Amino acid sequence: MIKDTRGQDVVVDTPQTIWQRKTIFGLGIGVLIAGLAYGAMTQAKTQLSVAKQDLDIARVELGALTREVSANGKIVAAHAPTVYSPEVGVATLHVKAGDQVKVGQLIVALSSPELSNELKQQQSELNRLEGEWQRQKLESRRQELGLTKSLDLASVALQAAERENRRAQISIKASLISQIDLEQAEDEYARAKLNYAHAQQEADLGRDTLKFELSSAKNRYERQKLVVDEIQRRVSNLEIRASVEGIVGNLLVQNKAAVSQNEALMRLVDLSAYEVELQVPESYANELGIAMRVVMRVGAQELFGELSAISPEVNNREVTTRVKFKSQDITGIRQNQRVLARIQLENKENVLKVKRGPFLNVGGHFVYLLRDDIAQRVSIEVGSSSLKDIEIKAGLQEGDEIIVSGYDAFTQADSVLIRQ
Repeated sequence: MIKDTRGQDVVVDTPQTIWQRKTIFGLGIGVLIAGLAYGAMTQAKTQLSVAKQDLDIARVELGALTREVSANGKIVAAHAPTVYSPEVGVATLHVKAGDQVKVGQLIVALSSPELSNELKQQQSELNRLEGEWQRQKLESRRQELGLTKSLDLASVALQAAERENRRAQISIKASLISQIDLEQAEDEYARAKLNYAHAQQEADLGRDTLKFELSSAKNRYERQKLVVDEIQRRVSNLEIRASVEGIVGNLLVQNKAAVSQNEALMRLVDLSAYEVELQVPESYANELGIAMRVVMRVGAQELFGELSAISPEVNNREVTTRVKFKSQDITGIRQNQRVLARIQLENKENVLKVKRGPFLNVGGHFVYLLRDDIAQRVSIEVGSSSLKDIEIKAGLQEGDEIIVSGYDAFTQADSVLIRQ
């Protein structure tokens, strides 16, 4: 077989072929240079990078924001009256600490011989004054009878003198008596009229005097009766009874101890009425108001209430407040039980908000907005804040994603590359 001449052929490049190869090589070099330049520009812009898994990212949303303040406290009895000794004496306790008591139940009995003796003395004086009052009634009746008798006798004498005077007037006309007899009859009649007038005035004055003396005797009796009633009340108070239904909190004196007047004996706890005592940081004191809503967690229960009282003073940089429960079933709670509460200071609807985070430590003036794999630093304006969210007033829109974790690793760079 005859061999061909391919082994002897030599490929010769034409000028056009050489130009095409140079063009392709140049384009490749250009693309490489452009890629390196873009990478350099990106690295220059971002300057640093952070792993995405190390960041906390939140979305800006539109919704309601409730500004709250957290506070710790405890369950306290709304009514916890302290029992005091009304008199000086020896206290006999009928209950022990922790005992259940009902309204009206005898809890302490005081022994006061001095008060008992005073009651007997005043009762005896009352009986004496009552006897005087009754005696004065009889004496008044007797004296009034005498006054009535004197007045009646004067009236009879007046009538007799009047008849004698008329008889004399008739007799003088018939010349049966002398002028002297007539004048004597007239004098007797005038004397009888005068005696009757005086007797009538004496009777009126006597009745007024008797009425006054009887009234005075009655007043002395009634005054003494008030004294006896007051001492009787004090004696009755020696038996001290429970004013609320609940338990005996703690005893402040020992059994059979001598106590003074107004000395505290024990404390009762009303189990039917509970309140919550909260300690609020003083920085929120000026924002607190009566009837603010409070959400509380007591053990596993979530309960609701409202502020009922705010202390006007600050102790240990805290303000003490009282919270009343709303109409709920609060059975199962105990006095001094720990309470975690949130006081709702303000409610806002339809506001831009984002999850609260450590980014607020830089002052809340800027955030890092996430766009693709680049976090851009943007300025913002924040408003109200709650325990969970913070209001965004300017700088962001609904749906934006921002980094809410701390910015310590960002060194306040304008942009940061987020590594996946």
